[in-house]
Amino acid sequence: MDKLQTAATVLIVPGLREHVAEHWQTLLEARLSKVRSVPPLETDKLDCMARVRAIQHELEQIDGPVILVAHSAGVLMVAHWAAHFSRPIKGALLAAPPDLDASWPANYPSPETLRSSGWDPLPKAPLPFRSIVAASTNDYLASLDAATDLAKCWGAELLNLGDVGHLNPAAGFGPWPQAEELILELDR
Repeated sequence: MDKLQTAATVLIVPGLREHVAEHWQTLLEARLSKVRSVPPLETDKLDCMARVRAIQHELEQIDGPVILVAHSAGVLMVAHWAAHFSRPIKGALLAAPPDLDASWPANYPSPETLRSSGWDPLPKAPLPFRSIVAASTNDYLASLDAATDLAKCWGAELLNLGDVGHLNPAAGFGPWPQAEELILELDR
């Protein structure tokens, strides 16, 4: 199968579970011709600023235009990155952002843990690049209303994906072909 060609380099920003073999981001990375991915952290995996610095480190390795593709906590990392660093970004696909004020299932970090690790307060200033927030009507980490509020704060377009859960393997994703369409839209 031919690789998906983009003018911009796509930087994959995974969430807290990092690189999952059957996740749409991992599958997408294999499909793209110009792609990098933020590598897993070796130390405190909940340290928000360490993750933000990892994004910056990867961006420093890329010449030319960049499209960010973030999922879950990766979306929050992008918001924190934009508040601390400056670099032209062609666009961002921000999928399934979690709500730091929601009650998450027991297998996720607590809001208190995330606060102590620098995730909260979440930057809510407009992002200095075109962004698409792709959100679900039945995501257990964020209501559609919460995702809509984030999109408004960030000046992003909201894409209601319908009932797709958290857009991860547990919700039945694997491949997410629409991500390729959205990346090509951002690349134009």
